[in-house]
Amino acid sequence: MRVDYRIEQALTLLWLPPAAAPLRRNELWRHTCCEAFIIPATGTAYREFNFSPSGSWAVYDFTDYRQSMTSPLLDTSPRIACRRDGDDLWLSAELPAALLPAGAARLGLCMIAETAAGDMSYWALTHAGARPDFHLAASFTLALP
Repeated sequence: MRVDYRIEQALTLLWLPPAAAPLRRNELWRHTCCEAFIIPATGTAYREFNFSPSGSWAVYDFTDYRQSMTSPLLDTSPRIACRRDGDDLWLSAELPAALLPAGAARLGLCMIAETAAGDMSYWALTHAGARPDFHLAASFTLALP
């Protein structure tokens, strides 16, 4: 599976982390970061992916809404590519099938944007709650084939 993010005017409006080795790193959400949440058709467990414009990434498993977070051992990793188009940034993340949870059924896409002044904003296809909360299963609205 591949997910693509287009961040308009990213190069003029946002603070972007510098390029780094494509390694697993925690707390990517503290800065500009793209995220994807995948949940199976049954149950409450879900998987969270973090993709930094730096090339760093993270994967977390939850048993239920924000419960029992673990960092699974992986034999493979997401592949992240970024390209600039004028002031826009395109981030593509390829997820090998081995990274997808069994029975993956719905996807939530979101992004954390940090300005040069340190202000944060939270973007998603849907915010199901009163405040932005990417972990709400009701926000995982894209059906997977």
